[in-house]
Amino acid sequence: MNRNILTVLGVAVAAGALLIFAFGGIYNDLVKSEEEVSGAWAQVENVYQRRLDLIPNLVETVKGYAAHEKETLQAVIEARSKITQMPVSPEMIKNPQALAQFEEAQQGLTATLSRLLVVIEQYPNLKADQTFLALQGQLEGTENRIAVERHRFNEVARAFNTKVRIFPNSWIARLTGFKKKAYFAADEAARVAPTVKF
Repeated sequence: MNRNILTVLGVAVAAGALLIFAFGGIYNDLVKSEEEVSGAWAQVENVYQRRLDLIPNLVETVKGYAAHEKETLQAVIEARSKITQMPVSPEMIKNPQALAQFEEAQQGLTATLSRLLVVIEQYPNLKADQTFLALQGQLEGTENRIAVERHRFNEVARAFNTKVRIFPNSWIARLTGFKKKAYFAADEAARVAPTVKF
């Protein structure tokens, strides 16, 4: 009888240990995936910040040639200011509404930059300025990076969201507080990086 009890107890301990290792493996995989999402989000923030950093130089360069285009320049400055006043944090990716507001502000900046670039067409001397040409190249490259990083972010967020929803991960995710991440859901026009031509 004692041998049967010991056997049952041994099987129960082994099964418990197996469950703990399985739980730990799934939990660790969820942590790794969530860190990938956080890393991708940091890259999105990085490229958007790069664009914000280029704008003051672009505005100053344009001012020298097109000082009477104050309305357009002011619109760019205001759109940039609106974004810099937004609280941006990794928590934003857990809130679809906050991410949508962030993306809406970014689209507003893209629209004002597009208007500025149309105005620049009227100034051949500006289009030949080396500083402006360098800024143009950097801005174009940054717009492309934004599109790439948003796409990459959506891919890792999708992979994480899939892991959080599949069984048995869904139980462990619920138990340990892992939640789905928001996606960039820009309109079709914003999904393609604008072409900067002069």
